[in-house]
Amino acid sequence: TMQPGVTLRDLVNAIPLYAIKSGLLTVAKQGKKNIFSGRILEIEGLPTLKVEQAFELSDASAERSAAGCTIKLDKAPVIEYLQSNIVLLRWMIENGYGDAKTLERRARQMEAWIQSPDLMEADTDAEYAAVIEIDLNAIKEPILCCPNDPDDAKPLSEVCGESIDEVFIGSCMTNIGHYRAAGKVLEKMGTLPKGMRMWIAPPTKMDAHQLTEEGYYGIYGRAGARTEMPGCSLCMGNQARVADGAKVLSTSTRNFPNRLGKDAQVYLASAELCAVTAVMNKIPTTEEYLAVMKGIDAMSGTIYRYLNFNEIADFMS
Repeated sequence: TMQPGVTLRDLVNAIPLYAIKSGLLTVAKQGKKNIFSGRILEIEGLPTLKVEQAFELSDASAERSAAGCTIKLDKAPVIEYLQSNIVLLRWMIENGYGDAKTLERRARQMEAWIQSPDLMEADTDAEYAAVIEIDLNAIKEPILCCPNDPDDAKPLSEVCGESIDEVFIGSCMTNIGHYRAAGKVLEKMGTLPKGMRMWIAPPTKMDAHQLTEEGYYGIYGRAGARTEMPGCSLCMGNQARVADGAKVLSTSTRNFPNRLGKDAQVYLASAELCAVTAVMNKIPTTEEYLAVMKGIDAMSGTIYRYLNFNEIADFMS
């Protein structure tokens, strides 16, 4: 069971942390070990994740230098995801997107699979290069990746107290739930201190529209955050840049040197920890973080609701 205040992003960062503990991954470049390099990362034990949540884990496999990633899910979240996408595909046909025959064929294939769902799973006698077991009960604090290497994972208690100049919540590893959770934190904590620059860039225009409808853009504005055009923004490093030499906490996928800004020192962490850090102007202690997160469950149904197009009137019509 995930412990209070621990998020899915912390589980993403737990993978390299536990690999380091097992001697399967080293941070130093000289004589570097990386058990993931060129291999397929197979994840089991989280069968009820939404597909969008599973993507957060699979997306990070690129940062492990893995050749690919699979996640074993139950049929229910896959069916939910496909039902949403069937409606989206037919909405796209109605609005003249792409080739109608191709989109309709995809929609019908999805409908056929839902009628007789069958998921792949690993062979019972499969042999693995390594098995890394992560006990969710043992993760009681956030896990960050330190500047400037996505392999350099450390628990919050080892890096707390560091002053932070800029915070970014964005990238393809985020979904609408992260922005709701960050909004809840900002609503609870108040406005950003003078000099703090907080960037918020949802991945899609649909996310931005829904967050606006739910009042979250109002929360960001009152807190003093700057909202960017939906898309990659700082994560790509060629659409916007942090100040030279800035210390940054970011939800982006990677923190390679000079990617977000010249000589920037970039930590990777969850949206929730980013929001707390922005208001405090520093990476909080575990106790400070958990005190803010009390009553905020990032995995709850109220915060973690994806855009199910089959439940949105504009798309159904």
